[in-house]
Amino acid sequence: MLWIAQASIFMAFAGLTSGFLVSKGSLQDKGLWMEFALPGEFLTSTILIGISSLALIIAARALKNDNQSLFKSGIIAAFILGIGFIVFQLLGWQDLIDRGIFFTGEGSNVSGSWIYAITFFHLLHLAGGIIALLVTMYKALNGLYSVNNKLGFELASIFWHFLGAVWLYLYLFLIFVR
Repeated sequence: MLWIAQASIFMAFAGLTSGFLVSKGSLQDKGLWMEFALPGEFLTSTILIGISSLALIIAARALKNDNQSLFKSGIIAAFILGIGFIVFQLLGWQDLIDRGIFFTGEGSNVSGSWIYAITFFHLLHLAGGIIALLVTMYKALNGLYSVNNKLGFELASIFWHFLGAVWLYLYLFLIFVR
């Protein structure tokens, strides 16, 4: 079921990026597409989500070796880094607002609205990943995972890595297609 859900989520993001391309193509020729640099905070959030995936890989190896201390530390680190990702995404939005790039209303533009829509949609899915990490962290701290009982951790990790890969796709898309 997780793989089916992830395929559906990826298709939704493929649709969003396709819509971005169509909008850009039709508005750029008319001089209505605004070019602007992505917030630097988006790069920081990209690095944070990458390190959080690394923390989960370390946690998985620690669980395999029955190192509960390192396992718990890895999950806690991934969760904190995930929260950091969200904070830097919000700081990126604030940077856009400070530069006069709004989602909607007076002074908004289509290109800016697409950035907000794509990143907001990703944050919605990331909220599910944060909840999964929170539940996993709770269970790990209460000693509910072991070498023989790790399915919940593995599923949360797969979903988290998927969200990181989707963000990397979106970030690179926005960097190179803009």
